[in-house]
This record gives sequence, C-alpha cells and structure tokens, in this order.
Amino acid sequence: MPQTSDITIIGSGAIGLLTAREFVNAGHSVTLIDKSLSGQESSWAGGGILLPLYPWRQPKAISSLVIESNKHYATLSNDLFNATQIDPEWYDCGLLICKNPDSELATSWCNKYNIPYKQANNSFFKDLNTEVNNPLWLPNIAQARNPRLLKSLKAFLLNAGVIFIENCEVVDVLINNAQIGTLQTNQGDIDVKQLVICTGAWTGELSKKLLPTSLCSPDISPVKGQMLLFDAKPETLSHMVLDANYYLIPRRDGKILAGSSVEHTDFDKSTSPEAKEKLFHMATELFPTLKNIPMIKHWAGLRPGTKHGIPYIDKHPEIKNLSINAGHFRNGLVMGPASARLMADLILDREPCVNPEPYKLQ
Repeated sequence: MPQTSDITIIGSGAIGLLTAREFVNAGHSVTLIDKSLSGQESSWAGGGILLPLYPWRQPKAISSLVIESNKHYATLSNDLFNATQIDPEWYDCGLLICKNPDSELATSWCNKYNIPYKQANNSFFKDLNTEVNNPLWLPNIAQARNPRLLKSLKAFLLNAGVIFIENCEVVDVLINNAQIGTLQTNQGDIDVKQLVICTGAWTGELSKKLLPTSLCSPDISPVKGQMLLFDAKPETLSHMVLDANYYLIPRRDGKILAGSSVEHTDFDKSTSPEAKEKLFHMATELFPTLKNIPMIKHWAGLRPGTKHGIPYIDKHPEIKNLSINAGHFRNGLVMGPASARLMADLILDREPCVNPEPYKLQ
C-alpha cells in the first residue's frame, strides 16, 4: 500500500475528484479510493446543465453553491484543458424554459443573482412543439460534458501525483480515540490522516456499515434517472430546452441528450423499456426533428437524494478526522466546485466560501 496521504477520499465521481483538486491546489497529497472505476456512476450519467431545474423553486442553500460554482466554471474548464488537453466542453449555449408559471419568482431570482434573462419570443419555438407559458430565455446558462470533465479531472490529478486505488471496497475501519486510523479494504489496509467520504448515493449505506453505532449518519438514498442520446449533427439544436420536467441538451458535436426520469428503485440502475419509450416520445414530440435522427444510447444512473436536495458538507461530529461531501441529488456537477471548496475550507480551517450552516450533518 502507498505512503499515507494527507487526505484520503472515498469516492471518485465529480465531487470526489473536485474535492481532491482543491486539496492538491492547497499543496496536500491525496489518495482516491473507489469501489469501481473513477467517474462511472451518477457523475458520468447526468446531463451536465450548470443550473438546477427551476432554481427559484429550490432552497437558498442550493443557489448559494450554484452561484459560487458558476463564478469559476469557465476558468476551471480552461485550466483543465490547458493542463491535460482534454476539453470538459464548458459551453454557454443558453437555456430555454418553455413553461414558467411562476414567472415573477423566476425573474426575482434572476435579478437577485445577476442572471441575465429575457422573455422568449416566438422565434424560439419555430422548431418546437409545446404549449408555452411565460417562456424564459437564459442566454448565459452553460453546460459541461460530464464524461469529458471527469476524464480531464482524473488526468489532472494523476499528473499532480494523486494516487488512485480503483476496484477497492472499504469493508471496515479501525478507530482509536474517536479517530479513524486505518481503512480495511479488499486490497489490504490503508492508513489515513484525514478521511473524506464522497460516495454519492452509497454514502448513507457506507456510513452505517463503517460506523454502525454512530448517532449521526447522512440520510442519502438512491434516485434513478434514465436518459437517451440522439446522433444529431452540429447546429441541429442550438441551445438547451427545458419543458416541464424534461430537457434536451445539445453537445458541441451536435449529439442531443434527452432526459430524464426520476425513479425510486433502491440501488437498481437497470434501464427499462417503459422509461425509454416515455423519454423517446417526449423528445420527439417536443422536437420533431428528432424523429428522423437515430437514437443511439440509453442509460441510467443513481442520484444521491436528500431531503430538499441539499448536500451534506461537514466534518463528522463524532469522528475527529472524518468529513462528508455527498448528497447533491441532481446537481452534483453544478454545485461541485463550491462544494469541494467548502469541504477544503472546513478541513483546512480557511474562511468558508459560502455559509456552511445549511450543509451540516444533523
């Protein structure tokens, strides 16, 4: 087993990778442990819209992380590309919201956080088939191509000397004086100094397994989402479209994602023909051009669901060297940079980038 790192992180999805980057940039050595391969779960499966769906309907704690993250996303993407030559494809293509019954709340939120907006006129809908309600155009909303962001982050961390231990299951911990000293894994024992759990939908289960007598366990459960991919050409769709609870996301190469379902099926992440048919019908009815474009992929992922979608970002109140950064539900990518910064701030005793109170382990 490698030399003990300053920071050991369990989970190498977007949250784990971004958290590792924060500690690397602060001059600390990092080891990342994952039960499978890096970046293969919810982080890979999502759409990458860098805005929650209807953020004005979400708690302020979500907006705080979103706004702080988006201040830095373009620079993050550019820095990663320069360092690795893998483009995360941060792309400010804009977001069209077709149905916006709470328009006053929406515009008030946009004004509060300095998000440019305007009412969407008929020209936005010439190729769409939907009944609009106070449609809103957000021209500066961006996306990131999450599989490529994950690859770029991993390459950056490897270049920085971060140790990746993949296909490694943590089965137990050795605790002395309220501090974890050793992780027992299927690849042998790993000593730790500071431990951060970033295991998404699996965080609640893992916490209970490792700390069965703890009175403080994050309440996180899996929520499945299924998506489709259409093999469209560039400029087939020029911007993201949100219609009720479904969305279309055009990538820079033209391919269009259609999503997504919300299913409470425990840890089953299999795809279903019913969800496929529903998503296909939604996509092709909303944007009829897709009826003539091949649908080339269908997949599912497990989001880490919490009450009100607010993540846990906090030091454990019982274990001195344990922290949690997990539970971002549908918004791990957009809240990720600020979540990682806040986690590092708390562990390194820095001034927190956002108020940490809403994210405490209760």
